[in-house]
Amino acid sequence: MRLIDSHCHLNYAGLAERQDEVLANARANGVTGFLNISTRQSEWGDVLGAAERNSDVWATVGVHPHEADAHPDLGASALVEAASHPRVIGIGECGLDYFYDNSERDAQKERFEAHIDASRQSGLPLVVHTRDAEEDTAEILARAVREGGVSGVLHCFTGTADLARKALDLGFYISLSGIVTFKNAKELQETASWLPSDRMLVETDSPFLAPVPHRGQTCEPAFVADTARFVAELRSEPPEALAETTTANFFRLFSRASA
Repeated sequence: MRLIDSHCHLNYAGLAERQDEVLANARANGVTGFLNISTRQSEWGDVLGAAERNSDVWATVGVHPHEADAHPDLGASALVEAASHPRVIGIGECGLDYFYDNSERDAQKERFEAHIDASRQSGLPLVVHTRDAEEDTAEILARAVREGGVSGVLHCFTGTADLARKALDLGFYISLSGIVTFKNAKELQETASWLPSDRMLVETDSPFLAPVPHRGQTCEPAFVADTARFVAELRSEPPEALAETTTANFFRLFSRASA
């Protein structure tokens, strides 16, 4: 199989201290590309460093909604400037998280809008995090798409089928993580079974959310193969076909990676 881990955190503890080994393990498991995601401005340099050292690693620049309060002055201009680096292929992760409310909701919305503006200016897709914030997420993205120049992916999707359909209608992609393999993820598994094949990605969100059969372990990009095999079985597809399709989807969405 030829797979892309479309969302991982290679600079997080558990992976950073053995990054070369982690990447080698994944490559041996058929992973041919990695999107290394940033969550706060202070880590942009480290995230980019991994992409500069490895030709199969790319980077994003962004601020997670948990970090919105800590970045009150972050606007689109800083994101656009950082996104001019040729190894940056996306803006994010960004979005809304009302489950933890680690940042004020108004601050989350303001930072989300800054990322949307940066996506429009840079031409790079958004990597969107949303949890317990479906209505606001859908409303903000719908307005952004109406205004034009915005595309992206809802990463580590755990939302309702209704949100999935709204995102698809807006031209967004849906990315599935190891959560889809969990026993209590029946609704998500149902959604995964009908997602259009040309709008689906797979990811690990490592070092979090290790899929079955690795529950309880530090998640690694190599484990994206387990998620892909599980989803392929759900959809009654050969794993190789799902791998090729999701890889093609990745390069279609993150077109700078193909350049």
